[in-house]
Amino acid sequence: MSVDKSLSANELQDFGGVDGNYTELTRALLKQQKTVWKQLASGYESLETVHVREFQFDGFSMKVQFNPGRIISSSAKVDTKSIKERKCFLCIENLPPDQKGIAYGSEYLILCNPFPIFPEHYTIPNVHHVPQRIDSAFDVMLDLSKDIGKDYTVFYNGPKCGASAPDHLHFQAGNKGFMLIEDQFDGLKSSFGECILDTGELLITAIDDSLRRFIGVESKNKKLIEVVFKKFYDTYAAHNGNAEEPMMNIISYFLPDKGMWRILFIPRGKHRPSHYFLEGDDKILLSPASVDFGGILITPVEKDFNRLTSEHIIEMFNEVSLSKPVFENLMVQFKKALEK
Repeated sequence: MSVDKSLSANELQDFGGVDGNYTELTRALLKQQKTVWKQLASGYESLETVHVREFQFDGFSMKVQFNPGRIISSSAKVDTKSIKERKCFLCIENLPPDQKGIAYGSEYLILCNPFPIFPEHYTIPNVHHVPQRIDSAFDVMLDLSKDIGKDYTVFYNGPKCGASAPDHLHFQAGNKGFMLIEDQFDGLKSSFGECILDTGELLITAIDDSLRRFIGVESKNKKLIEVVFKKFYDTYAAHNGNAEEPMMNIISYFLPDKGMWRILFIPRGKHRPSHYFLEGDDKILLSPASVDFGGILITPVEKDFNRLTSEHIIEMFNEVSLSKPVFENLMVQFKKALEK
């Protein structure tokens, strides 16, 4: 890792950083970067002008954010040819001169995201140019969720599920509670959940709220969560014919008051809804990823923001989520795997 890209705790003390406390160091990094990196400062100035609409559904709500700064991510070309023809913007040698980060362990760097959705938005790439794959990095996601869990939620977008850099392993993080699904989780679990497993130390719930179909895993035991993930991943991969990484998003956050993790595994049916590919006025540039499944839909085009309806949202999420029959079949197989 290039040393000049990593700021030390001492360098961040003037911005509120506390040695050894990743939450405070991460926040201090954002303060420091706003003072020296014009692109980042502009991104946060743009964030102050976003507009929000809220939609009520049966038992939960979603918000739509008009955020023109996200046009690059929402419209990113992630086909193999386009990826090969551009420089990777997460590789250390390609970062802007003013962009600095915080070393997280020996293989990750916490960076500020210059195209923010959250009031505080970060990207955490691997220092090596390795593909976006979660199977060998899930333990890091859990550690990161705990280390910055006082104030931040961590999420992962699969290579065909919203990651604008599917060729470079990375996570993202943003303010805890910003995604509506976090505060709504207990209600969703109560109203739409089916208990898959409850051992007292581990609770697994399948949830289908008619738009999203996902699995909630709650435990204080990191090793148990890792075992559950491996069984889910292998079951899902086999269900898909053991091709490349099965399509999924993951939202992970730590609850310090309870001393436990809560992980949401979100299997996917499609990368982008059909409205994304329509022409002219029929096109809606909305490409759901973790944040959208978390209840904050990002629209970088104003006309899309203004004309979006609840019917559009229902239709799009039912396209990109696993269908009800497929999800139910996957849960049957997942239960069998958990019993072994």
